[in-house]
Amino acid sequence: MTVLDLADCINETCPWSGKPVAADSLTTYRGRVVGFCNPGCREKFDKAIGQFDAVPERHGAGREPAS
Repeated sequence: MTVLDLADCINETCPWSGKPVAADSLTTYRGRVVGFCNPGCREKFDKAIGQFDAVPERHGAGREPAS
């Protein structure tokens, strides 16, 4: 497991609460370290992006673009 560093975090405030990020509440998203104010906010984010990743792509390969 990779240890995430607060110094690598791309944000200073939690996207959910607006409070300052905490070193114990970091995750990665698209290769970047994103911080949250507490582990609960981080888990809420991880769950939300997991739901988006589970949705089938609507404009995938083999489909013609709309005109």
